[in-house]
Amino acid sequence: PQKTSFHRSQTLGYKNGFAFPRLPTVGIGGERLYVNQLSQAELDELSNKRPTLTYGQAKRAPPSAFIPAHVAFDKKILKFDAYFQEDVPLSAEEHYRIRQVGIYYYLEDDSMSVIEPVVQNSGLLQGKLVRRHRVPKNDRGDHYHWKDLNRGMNITMYGRTYRIVDCDPFTQVFLESQGIELNPPEKMVFDPYTERRRMPVPKCIAPSDFDRLKQFLIYDKQVLRFYAMWDDTDSIFGENRPYIIHYYLADDTVEVQEVYEQNDGRDPFPILIKRQRLPKTFVDKKKTFPSCVLEISDQEVLEWYTAKDFAVGKPTTLLGRTFFIYDCDEFTRNFYRDKFGITDFQPVEIKKKPLEKIPQVIPPYNGFGLLEDSLQNCFSLLPKPPRKNVIKMLENDREVLRYQVALESPNPEDRKRRFILSYFLSNDTISIYEPPVRNSGIIGGKFLGKTRVAKPGSTAENATYYEPSDLTIGSTIEVFGHRFVITDADEYVLNYMESNAESFPAATLQSLRDHFRSRQVVKDTANSDIPMLGTSKQELDESIVQVQEELKLHKNLNNKNIREAFLQWDKDGSGILDKAKFLSLCDSLNVPTNTSLVNKLIDLCSCGEDKINYHDFLRAFPS
Repeated sequence: PQKTSFHRSQTLGYKNGFAFPRLPTVGIGGERLYVNQLSQAELDELSNKRPTLTYGQAKRAPPSAFIPAHVAFDKKILKFDAYFQEDVPLSAEEHYRIRQVGIYYYLEDDSMSVIEPVVQNSGLLQGKLVRRHRVPKNDRGDHYHWKDLNRGMNITMYGRTYRIVDCDPFTQVFLESQGIELNPPEKMVFDPYTERRRMPVPKCIAPSDFDRLKQFLIYDKQVLRFYAMWDDTDSIFGENRPYIIHYYLADDTVEVQEVYEQNDGRDPFPILIKRQRLPKTFVDKKKTFPSCVLEISDQEVLEWYTAKDFAVGKPTTLLGRTFFIYDCDEFTRNFYRDKFGITDFQPVEIKKKPLEKIPQVIPPYNGFGLLEDSLQNCFSLLPKPPRKNVIKMLENDREVLRYQVALESPNPEDRKRRFILSYFLSNDTISIYEPPVRNSGIIGGKFLGKTRVAKPGSTAENATYYEPSDLTIGSTIEVFGHRFVITDADEYVLNYMESNAESFPAATLQSLRDHFRSRQVVKDTANSDIPMLGTSKQELDESIVQVQEELKLHKNLNNKNIREAFLQWDKDGSGILDKAKFLSLCDSLNVPTNTSLVNKLIDLCSCGEDKINYHDFLRAFPS
């Protein structure tokens, strides 16, 4: 009852890889056994071997060493010769193909491989068809064993059936030693298409009376040379091209070489027609017969070109091209003189047709970029920028003529806009800038970048651009659909034109002088204290005060609108208006010009008979 362990001791052991039983030394629970350790069989053996007990055990021979299978069968391979049949669906010459293979069985690990010998220029993917591995035999997980292989049987691997016809001597000896009865060997089946290709093609050629060997031995390295011309001027971009025709007397072949000149713009292909026999007359050339074939046999040709078909001064058609022979070399002359008795070898002078000059048509200007810059695309594939007058650019660098222009537009809002036109003398370009005016509703800034402006009516062939002589006071210029009126100019414009009077018309110079003279008179009159038309400044001031007192009674007058109206009508900013225009403007603004005080003020502001200085008149209408 005090036992806690009831397991039995191990009686099975291993020695040198072999299992053997042994007697237990302890009992259940690990108790020591003191009984006889010999079994009954051993006791019986001892009773029958009394001499062994007396003289000792006899020495036995040592057991043979254990050899594993991968060592015993290392590099031992069973080889079987086999073939399989493959269908060829898309071929008119063969319907199936026989492919010979070798089946190899490796005894060390029971693996197999299928290898097809490589045939040169076969066009098939040959070599190892099935890599070395254990090939499955069925769907139950079995694999092929060397016991399943024999001669004269079919074996299926991965859907392809192989017919085993024979094996090598080692395989035969091994299988017979293992008690396998081998079938008789069969003959290897060969591919019918391959065997048919190996057979020589029978040629039934009647012996010729003409001895070609004799012709070759006599005329070897003797060549007739003709100088010819091909006239291709009838086609587009065609021309007269020179060629050299070689006739080889050894085998009656013809060769046509091209003649190249330096910088002729053509790729240097040396041969136009390679050396070959050229047909002259076909047997029955039907319309359905292709004009270009790979090979022409003697059955299709009635006559070939020979040496008698070439002559100086006559055209010759070779493969559809007509060559005119105009000369030949000295050897050719001697050959024809000795062979055919021809003595007339006068060279023909070739006159090249003058090329028809095609007039260049300039396309219409599309409006993109400068006219000269866009025109370069019509003259060259890689256009170059137009050449600039560098001397003019250096002499007139930073020379700019500035004008004040007004936009001529039917919209009243655009009439009030003022622009600054800058004419750059270095490259005859024009830029237009609009000074920003606060609360005008129009964003000022650059109106036109530096560019040359063409005059209305100018064409791409004969383009005329605006010049400084065209920019006179009061003239209208058209800039890309916008019309501008020149109202003023910078004083530098007058100074520059007076210093270069020989380069500008007298009318342009005179218009600037008249404009600046009238503006100077107004400026001097406004800044001087000399009474106008016999009136004093004090009298003018008193009249302005009286008019202001009288106009206080008129509540419907808006002094701000009156000042803006006068400034708007004065387009050139001279401060002087015509008297008739002045009076009509006063009537539209409800200014009481019928009163004596207002009439007196108008008389005091008069500058001549029909001119009025409205700046003094507006002093009576303070803002």
